[in-house]
Amino acid sequence: MKLRNYQEKISVDAAEILTRKKLVCIFAEVRTGKTLMALETCKKVNAKRVLFITKIKAFSSIQNDYTNFDYTFHIDIINRESLHKITSIDYDVVIIDEVHGYSSYPKPSKYYKDVKTRFGNIPMIMLSGTPTPESYSQYYHLFTLSNNSPFKQYKNFYQWANEYVDIQLKYLGYAQVKDYSNAKKKDFWHLIRHSIITFTQAEAGFTTSVNEMVLEVEMKPITYAIVKRLHKDLVVTNKAGKSIIADTGVKLQQKTHQLYSGTIKHEDGTFQIIDNSKAEFIKEKFEGYKIAIFYNFIAELEMLKQSIGNKLTTDLEEFNNSDKWIALQIVSGREGISLKMADHLVFFNIAFSAVSYFQAKDRLTTMDRKENTIFWIFAKDGIEEKIYKSVMLKKDFTLSTFKKLYNVGATDTNKNNQTTDKRRLALFKNN
Repeated sequence: MKLRNYQEKISVDAAEILTRKKLVCIFAEVRTGKTLMALETCKKVNAKRVLFITKIKAFSSIQNDYTNFDYTFHIDIINRESLHKITSIDYDVVIIDEVHGYSSYPKPSKYYKDVKTRFGNIPMIMLSGTPTPESYSQYYHLFTLSNNSPFKQYKNFYQWANEYVDIQLKYLGYAQVKDYSNAKKKDFWHLIRHSIITFTQAEAGFTTSVNEMVLEVEMKPITYAIVKRLHKDLVVTNKAGKSIIADTGVKLQQKTHQLYSGTIKHEDGTFQIIDNSKAEFIKEKFEGYKIAIFYNFIAELEMLKQSIGNKLTTDLEEFNNSDKWIALQIVSGREGISLKMADHLVFFNIAFSAVSYFQAKDRLTTMDRKENTIFWIFAKDGIEEKIYKSVMLKKDFTLSTFKKLYNVGATDTNKNNQTTDKRRLALFKNN
């Protein structure tokens, strides 16, 4: 096996930047082979020990690349939740996969603090296909993961923002807060551009087309009845005394989202499968194909297991080496893995995040694959198509969007709280 020409060139450039600056960012689109670019860069800087921080589902793919290309440096592959297991920081290079996951703002995340504290002084390779999916303000914490950051003269995000962000005021409920999302990229780009290598699928020679098909499923009458009653009374209680409560706009949005795919999470933390129409539809519709299914809620996975049985796995290795279907959660499965063995991607549900939409649907893409088909399974007259139309435009499906579409007033939930106990309805069966 050998590297593609562009992978070789990028690794040469990355090694030169890493040697000089102790920090290099490879921002290449999905399926262009960022893992190999990073591993080859480590080889070219003569690294002896490498730490690769990624997601669990990407472990096997990274290990295969490491083995297939006969790299001889020592490598430890770990997920960020397990960094406490690393007892030594004797590494020559740290590779951080999907680095945008560390770039929350204005306050840094726990994982940001963990990585920076332990590995901030070690030469660092950062990988991402979407480095700033929400705002250019994410660049601050992304780059300051490394103590060799071009922003190291700023003590914190707020000091940086005073110079590079058009800070505005907005209202959250009755509180007035500062909005730091409008960063002025052109004012700080000169500080970071020499540490960044970008690469697109078009530059790599990808000619893949992605076809998206929406398939509607008529849900059972019980689903529509519960949703209707919940929007009217903000609470529905079953015969066992368990309740669906939507006493805030956020809860009403979340519960509506869950119900239209056939499940619900109760106030006590337990979940209930109410309507398996989508799962049964997928089982029948895709018989004879090898598919990867993306779900959103844990209860949806349990429903899929019940309907599909032993034909379903959640293990990528088993999926790649058998005729089984695989089920992956949208957030955890959207990054760092390849599903090229699947004939189709099937989305059981859709997340509110535009990032999830674009990253998850690219899991099929490879250079030698000319056409991909993605199927979205939506409840007829449900919420999913409304979410879909929003994220396709690179806009998250926010609470304000939900309120406008469903005519939910800002104070509706508060007004109705006094009457909900009187209007409970036992609409669905016991667990």
